[in-house]
Amino acid sequence: MAILKLKAPTKDYLWGGNRLVNEYGKESAGAVTAESWELSCFPGSESVIENGEFAGKTLTQYIEENGKEVLGTNCEKFEDFPILIKLIDAKKDLSLQVHPSDEYARVHENQYGKTEMWYILDAEEGAFLYYGFNREVSKEEFARRIENETLTEVLNPVYVKKGDVVFIESGTLHAIGAGILLAEIQQNSNVTYRVYDYGRRDKDGNLRELHVEKALDVTDTDPAPRIPRPEPHIGQCKYFTVDKVALSGSLTDTLSGEVTAESFLHILVLEGEGVITNGNDKVDYKKGDSLLLPAGSGRYEIKGQLEAVMTYE
Repeated sequence: MAILKLKAPTKDYLWGGNRLVNEYGKESAGAVTAESWELSCFPGSESVIENGEFAGKTLTQYIEENGKEVLGTNCEKFEDFPILIKLIDAKKDLSLQVHPSDEYARVHENQYGKTEMWYILDAEEGAFLYYGFNREVSKEEFARRIENETLTEVLNPVYVKKGDVVFIESGTLHAIGAGILLAEIQQNSNVTYRVYDYGRRDKDGNLRELHVEKALDVTDTDPAPRIPRPEPHIGQCKYFTVDKVALSGSLTDTLSGEVTAESFLHILVLEGEGVITNGNDKVDYKKGDSLLLPAGSGRYEIKGQLEAVMTYE
C-alpha cells in the first residue's frame, strides 16, 4: 500500500470550537475540539493508518517496520520524523507564547525547537493574530509588561483572511486570535512557553502554567519583520516545503506528480473530493482527509475537485 490514509488524534484545549468535527469530520475530543494532529509521530499523539495492510498501526510503527527509507534521503539529517501538521480551530484567543530554537530545546526540553507556518482556512471579520513586537522592546520592559499584564500594547497585530500565510520562526512571540481556522505545519515538537493567558483556568480550576523565565531566554524582542512568503511555495525552510494546489473539477480536474526517493509527500485535503492513484493503489479522498505517500512511491494522479496543501522535506 503506497497511499496511506491517516486518522488524526484530537485535542480538547479550552480555546477550541467544533468546526473540526462538524466541517472536517474529525473525531470529537470532548466538549470542544481545538486541534487535530494530521501528520504526527509525536509520542502519545501519533497518526494512525486507516487503510491497507498497515491499518491500525501508528505512523511511528509503520516507519519502524519499513525503515527510515520511507521518509526519504532528505530526512536522513534528522534523528526523528521532522514534521508535525495540524488543523487548528481557535474559537477563543490562544495564549501569548513563544517557541525555542533547536539548540535551546535540546538542552532544556530534550526535543526539537519549533519553527512553524500557518495557512489561514477561514477567519471571522476583524479576526487577527499577534506576530512579534511593534517596536524594539528591552528584556526588562518585556518582563515588566508580562508582570503588569500590558504586553499586548507593544505587540504587532496582523488582521488575516482566508488564504493568508504567516511564517513564524522560533523566538517570535505570537498568538492565534479568536475566530481563526488554520492549518499549521511545524517542526515535530510540542514545546511552548506561555507568557500570558488572560487569567484563564483549566478544567480543574487551576490557572494555566506560564513559562516566563524560559520565554525571556528565547524571545526575539526586535520589531517584527515583514511576514515572508517564499515563491513559488507558500512556505519553505530547512524543515519543510509547503505548496498549495487546487483542481476545479471542470477545466482542471487532474493533477499528477512523482514522489521520489528524496522525500515523502503529505496531502491535507481542505476542500473537494475525488480519487488519488499511485501504481496499483487507488484511494478516494474528501475534505479533511490526511494522505501520506512514502518516499519512492513514484507517479501519482489526482482526479476530482481539490484544494489542498502538500508538504514534503
